[in-house]
Amino acid sequence: MKKRRQKIRAGLVLVSFFLFPAFFYFFSPYLIIDGTLNGVISGSFIMFVLQFTSALVFGRGFCGWVCPAGGAQEALMTVRNKRITGSNFIKWLIWTPWIAMIVLLAIKNGGYRQFNPFYQMKFGLSIDSVYALITYLMVLMLIVLPALIVGRRSFCHHLCWMAPFMIIGRKIRNRIGWRSLRLAAVSDLCVHCHTCTENCPMSLPVEQMVEFNKMENAECILCATCIDGCKSKAIKYLF
Repeated sequence: MKKRRQKIRAGLVLVSFFLFPAFFYFFSPYLIIDGTLNGVISGSFIMFVLQFTSALVFGRGFCGWVCPAGGAQEALMTVRNKRITGSNFIKWLIWTPWIAMIVLLAIKNGGYRQFNPFYQMKFGLSIDSVYALITYLMVLMLIVLPALIVGRRSFCHHLCWMAPFMIIGRKIRNRIGWRSLRLAAVSDLCVHCHTCTENCPMSLPVEQMVEFNKMENAECILCATCIDGCKSKAIKYLF
């Protein structure tokens, strides 16, 4: 069951990545700005709202189970598998002025007047021109190069403009405390084999988290890699 779950997860993120060229506008940080300028709730606006609301129950499960960028980066772990520590603040330096710009533009332009999930897309697809193809390749390089140069899921740690939506959603859930998907540890069962820490796609100190029974981490994507790799069953899902 455990190995099967990780095969399913790997399949989901890889399929998502293969479909990314057709739907990458739904993840576009620019499209929401363009839509806001024209009073349009665009596809990326809807996607970011869905990511935030999903995090209220499933944390950053989107990142671990669905995200196309995650699929690309995990495929590259066979080439570059270096663990990453620190520097998670960088994405906030990108996200904060970006979201402030969107809010200010929305206020200045009188809010949103139209709902169009396929805004700027022909036939509901993202790549419909040479310009769109070039844009996609640039986005792809933004995801791939950090993973190759820096290490595991570097884009998620340092550049992702979507992660903060889910981190904020998760923090709201933690503050209020309703039921949600989460990790739980039985520290007495841990044999300190280091497998969980070594295999974590997000380079988290999982063994230390288990030891101190503090499994909540803003960078955890709830992928269950640590659960499925733990032979002593010291980590599990709870809801």
